[in-house]
Amino acid sequence: MTSRLIGGLIFAAVALSCGPARENRVVVGSKNFTEQLILGELIAQQIESHTNLVVERRFYLAGTFICQQAILGGRIDVYPEYTGTALTAILKEKPTADREEVYNRVKNEYEARFYLEIARPLGFNDTFAIEIRGEDARRLNLKTISEAAAYTPQWRPGFGYEFMERPDGYKGLVATYGLRFASSPRIMDLGLLTRALKEKQVDLIAGNATDGLIPAFDLFVLEDDRHYFPPYEAVPIIRKAALLQHPEIGSALDELAGRISDDDMRRLNYAVDGQHRDAKQVVREFMQRKGLVR
Repeated sequence: MTSRLIGGLIFAAVALSCGPARENRVVVGSKNFTEQLILGELIAQQIESHTNLVVERRFYLAGTFICQQAILGGRIDVYPEYTGTALTAILKEKPTADREEVYNRVKNEYEARFYLEIARPLGFNDTFAIEIRGEDARRLNLKTISEAAAYTPQWRPGFGYEFMERPDGYKGLVATYGLRFASSPRIMDLGLLTRALKEKQVDLIAGNATDGLIPAFDLFVLEDDRHYFPPYEAVPIIRKAALLQHPEIGSALDELAGRISDDDMRRLNYAVDGQHRDAKQVVREFMQRKGLVR
């Protein structure tokens, strides 16, 4: 028996034994930023609409590693993740630009190592976005990260906590593009980055490509012309133990596959971040427009 198969069996046993018994209840988690709140709510409402299960929400679970530990420990059953994050931050594998290859590698390894199911992609790619102010991009005629490298010695960068540590984050970015900055990165919560850039507290940030505040704040996304970042397709991750007990979860989430475009996600994010609307209502209206409500 191979070590991978043995590992899978061990994780299966752990997954089946961890956490409280949930005969008619499913727990949906999310990380601690707006898009994750929206996706967690979308998953929760989809399950509520298409099954008889009671859904408990446990949102704002900090970052990637906390959510990973929560689902392995059986404290949550489902949460939204991104394929590039799973590949590099959790599996510690080298990134590649091929979406299908990344998805298949993540799906196969999560099942073998962790006894977790990777559902089909939701439809959008939330890659890291290296952003500057639109006025600076126009004044300096900048379109790519390579072009911006000539000006970064005069700029102050701002990054999220996780971006500074992850293998597809800060260290690799500056090495790939030869970036130097006027000062050490200002490290802050993801939700504060775009406003800090707009208010000129920093001059360059690593945000999310589907951030609805990018056009609202007249920010500009520099092209990743050296293809440093892998694809980050949004996917639901599900505990196999929960699927065995409630296969209807998988059927419900399959109906979300391919239903959210990049533009859809930007509009959803803007409705919550820019218009300060309630995430539950925003998601409910989106589901109605997409014909997802039964």
